[in-house]
Amino acid sequence: MSILNADLHCHSVVSDGTLEPEVLAARAAANGVELWALTDHDEIGGQHRAAAAARAHGMRYLTGTEISVTFAGETVHIVGLGFDADDAQMKRGLEETRGGRGERAKEIAAGLGQVGIKDAYEGALRYVGNPELISRTHFARFLVEIGACKDTSEVFRRYLTEGKPGYVPHRWASLKHAVNWIADAGGIAVIAHPARYKFTANEEYALFTEFKAHGGRGVEVVTGSHTAAEYVKYAETAREFGLAASRGSDFHSPDESHTDLGKLPYLPGELTPVWELLADRIQ
Repeated sequence: MSILNADLHCHSVVSDGTLEPEVLAARAAANGVELWALTDHDEIGGQHRAAAAARAHGMRYLTGTEISVTFAGETVHIVGLGFDADDAQMKRGLEETRGGRGERAKEIAAGLGQVGIKDAYEGALRYVGNPELISRTHFARFLVEIGACKDTSEVFRRYLTEGKPGYVPHRWASLKHAVNWIADAGGIAVIAHPARYKFTANEEYALFTEFKAHGGRGVEVVTGSHTAAEYVKYAETAREFGLAASRGSDFHSPDESHTDLGKLPYLPGELTPVWELLADRIQ
């Protein structure tokens, strides 16, 4: 089961990706993906489109989302897989989580305005498929467009991280709420790209301990932002905490993403793939 080209983490225009769900499905299928999930940020509005597109291309499908949570002062992402995409409690929870993005975006624009970058809010909106989900990524694309930076990575380094002019923190859902929404809707919660968080060893241990205590059951081991050494590290973490392993590119755009859909290494052996726990939820 580890030798399966599953891509269970990517984004469409419904959040901060640049492709429609149907175009993503076609790209995934062309790249040999056998099991796919669309995991837009704090949104499940594209799920029925994605599932239908997956079927049309002969792929199996798992529902997905990526929920923003605050833990130890950091934003952590929790991927949900295999849940009921029509679950009312999850829809309400995600709507509340999205609610703070508009005000945050206006504060980001104000900060950028103070260093001479005008009309950033209006500029970012041009890149937004869903105005409820305006994010730093949309601002980054605008700053590249106007020539302030050569690529979105430079924008984040110079303008949108802590201590920079456009940085505005946001309090998201709690870890407990995110895991509960997913589990109560019949799905499995997975810690996304754990190597990306700036945690000490003790903070990371606390994250995994609390996640497991709330009913979390998986961790992304192989993902687009992990190195080969981090695959090994988080395979060991999965074994230590008794978590299933997930695999996903975190693909956003052909022009921005380091890893294309379906182009990751397979999961290391001796791990339980998360899709094994979700066999009855695969469409």
